[in-house]
Amino acid sequence: MGINLSSERRTLLSFLTLYIFLTVIIFSLASFMYFRFEKELALNLHLPKLQNHAKDVIHRIRQMHESLLEDNYYPRYSSFRSAIYDADYTQIFSLIHRHEIKFHQVLYKCGKYIYFIKEPELYYLGAKYVIIEIDDDEKWLRRALTNIVLFGSLFLLFMAIIGYFLVRLFLRPMRNSIMLLNDFIKDTTHELNTPVSTILTNIETIESDDERLLKKIRRIEIAARTIATIYNDLTYLLLHERLPSKIETIDMAELLRQRTDYFKPLAQSKKVEFRLHLAPSTLRADRKKISRLVDNILSNAIKYNKIGGKVEVYTFRGGFRVKDSGVGIPKEQIKEIFERYKRLSKAEGGFGIGMHIVYMIAKEFGLQIKIESELNEYTEVTVLWRE
Repeated sequence: MGINLSSERRTLLSFLTLYIFLTVIIFSLASFMYFRFEKELALNLHLPKLQNHAKDVIHRIRQMHESLLEDNYYPRYSSFRSAIYDADYTQIFSLIHRHEIKFHQVLYKCGKYIYFIKEPELYYLGAKYVIIEIDDDEKWLRRALTNIVLFGSLFLLFMAIIGYFLVRLFLRPMRNSIMLLNDFIKDTTHELNTPVSTILTNIETIESDDERLLKKIRRIEIAARTIATIYNDLTYLLLHERLPSKIETIDMAELLRQRTDYFKPLAQSKKVEFRLHLAPSTLRADRKKISRLVDNILSNAIKYNKIGGKVEVYTFRGGFRVKDSGVGIPKEQIKEIFERYKRLSKAEGGFGIGMHIVYMIAKEFGLQIKIESELNEYTEVTVLWRE
């Protein structure tokens, strides 16, 4: 549609992605804090019960310590399990499932169990630490995860909607500027078409024996053809999504002969010679769009050629090739040649849209483009298709 509407969409998508990413980070931190809160709350709810269990165990081992009867046995309970350790963290006796005790904590959860550590006032039976272990039903965990998923989804959806409308609001001035620029370009290109066509038509009817006058007319013709090429490129770029394709069988040898004839005045201005090697070749596609593709390749071959250089044009079954003797392209920049507004050389004019248009047309008709180049030697563009 417009020249930069796709850029606006990319900007919108990039901003939303960043916005949602930051929102997810904030949500993750909030979820982590909520999870920790629920966990601490669940542990603290068990604390009074655990303290009572610890008192019972300490009372029983004190009795064992004071009586020292042979039939004393370590206390066992159905509702919890316990263990005792000495001051060197060595196990004296244990009924608990885990033996990797975190002695630096008083109350903590590990796996499916909750642990409470109590230090008796005296070392009964040599015990400095009494460990209480109970099962955790993890109801709090299921409740916390359910709340995180439910409210988190609603929160993310809400923030995404808010972010979308904020972006639309912030991008509105840029969108209006883009639309204004597009309308200006459309109006300008429309107004250019008639005078350029008139100039070219009238130049062809001028006959004169004055060599100086003919040179001036030739310069005017070259300038007019350059403007016509720019007009055609801008028109295609603006309207390509609304231009229907009329598929027909194209004689590529004949098409390339016609387009090289069209560009001969421009080539002669740089003393560039066309060398045609045309073999039978046909392509099923839209003739106007393929002409646009050919024109941009030939235009670049002339524009970036050397004074007195040559452009060799080959057609063959399933493709054509254009090779110039120009400045060449650095190998590391060849992959950038199809980017819109990308100009690899500032020495020549242009908007950097020609090869992007070539890429768009090739993609529409399933054509393959290969580019080979040697700096200060040549550039070779090959277009291939399946017949």
